Amino acid sequence: MKIALFSDIHANLPALEAVLADIDSRQPDAVYCLGDLVGYNIWPNEVIATIRKRGIPTIAGNYDYGIGRSSDDCGCAYKEEQEKANGKVSIAYTNKAVGDTERQYLRTLPTHIRVEFELGNDPEHLWQQQTPFTLLLVHGSPRRVNEYLFEDRGDRSLGRVIEGAGADVLCFGHTHKPFNKVVSAEPEEEASYFRHAINIGSVGKPKDGDPRAGYVLLSIDETARPGSRDGVSVEFVRVAYDVEKAAQAVEQSELPDAYAQALRIAR
Repeated sequence: MKIALFSDIHANLPALEAVLADIDSRQPDAVYCLGDLVGYNIWPNEVIATIRKRGIPTIAGNYDYGIGRSSDDCGCAYKEEQEKANGKVSIAYTNKAVGDTERQYLRTLPTHIRVEFELGNDPEHLWQQQTPFTLLLVHGSPRRVNEYLFEDRGDRSLGRVIEGAGADVLCFGHTHKPFNKVVSAEPEEEASYFRHAINIGSVGKPKDGDPRAGYVLLSIDETARPGSRDGVSVEFVRVAYDVEKAAQAVEQSELPDAYAQALRIAR
């Protein structure tokens, strides 16, 4: 099973179109979007329309949640005063730009998607109930749509988050910085049950120094079992797109120019 996962488009239509074209060329078995369709750029309605036209199962990001409810709070953890000021401009712009139908769509997006696999291949026990291998898709974390799960979080802490959610593989976005870790809620010297944590990065607003759009191809094979390191592989895909088109669109709008420069340097 090969699954394409992408997140954090943030109204960047050129980046989304490039990623979808690349996904089409690879023909995965399933495609999911982990939210934050809107904010920070000029194409929120076009991005929503593209996702809806393709029927891609999508969960709500924190920005989607706020805009869906016409809120002036996106649930973003801005630290500096200038960031906060820019953020107010962005959410006001997005609230003004998003149409009624698009807002209603954002409001009805689910908070997570859980997919369970029964991967055994034993004919003698074909109809017996198996322990499912569980893939959980969230935006920030299983606990809160706007919680940040960074790569430097302790492995046991991250393992406990995934354990508490009843997942074997947790896929998430929100930080815009991709990573893949195999973790355990148990002490390192006693670890025997492992879980997979996969941050799938960002399509439209990367923050890892690489301005190309990013997404993940997740492969789950028949050897995958709850608690095992095996049977799961992750490919981080980067796709070139017209960054300058997206940046200039910001500069020609009411949005802060800082968002244009952030696209150019991926910070």
